[in-house]
Amino acid sequence: MKKLFAILAVVGVFAASSMAYAQDSTQTETAPEPVAESTVTEAPATEDVPEASAHQLIKDKFIEGDVVFMWPILICLILGLAVSIERVITLNLATTNTNKLLGQIEDALAKGGIEAAKEVTRNTRGPVASIFTQGLMRASEGVEMVEKSVVSYGAVEMGKLERGLIWISLFISLGPMLGFFGTVIGMIFAFDAIQAAGDISPNVVAGGMKVALITTVAGLIVGMVLQVLYNYCVSKIDSLVNAMEDASISLIDILVKHKAVK
Repeated sequence: MKKLFAILAVVGVFAASSMAYAQDSTQTETAPEPVAESTVTEAPATEDVPEASAHQLIKDKFIEGDVVFMWPILICLILGLAVSIERVITLNLATTNTNKLLGQIEDALAKGGIEAAKEVTRNTRGPVASIFTQGLMRASEGVEMVEKSVVSYGAVEMGKLERGLIWISLFISLGPMLGFFGTVIGMIFAFDAIQAAGDISPNVVAGGMKVALITTVAGLIVGMVLQVLYNYCVSKIDSLVNAMEDASISLIDILVKHKAVK
């Protein structure tokens, strides 16, 4: 998963770099060469100008929002998405069909005892199977030891599931904060322009107000997108924890049923 996170981050940086390159290219474009006058009068064009694409619109707004303030917000979005996608993939891979696994363990206990059951859990991916393995390893020490082992290792697995959520929470808070920071700076620019011009006309304050509003919108978008992914991860973790608790009780019942513990 660390490799996946690194790949996602690199892809995001390349995407951001391409946007920066596009900005530089638009700023360094040369003016078109003048067209020689012709004696023939051309008819006015009647075709409508095609609308700008969504990608072009986003790029223009990124430039208008001032890259000094927009770049940190974009970096928060890239890193937040990288961590969120890595967590989503990891949590989905950790999902296990507990009913099927319990059935396989019960069959293994009936046929080959504890060792056969441990072989089943070791070959199964996910935190539920890991907890089962720890419990089966303590089966010879009694039911109480199995319960303690399952509870203790369950806390360890829960910590692994929650790993990375703190970073998503950081970017959820940091994105809007950076947007509001750009808003304040934009308002300061607007008031400086008013003071310099001695006028409060819309043309004087338009530049600063545009920076303020664009950075605010960008920061809020980052916060909303990452908040949705964060809530999904939390919901998935709750579901996995509930499955671990229910399956652990069922495992102990199966061990007692087959007299695999004292």
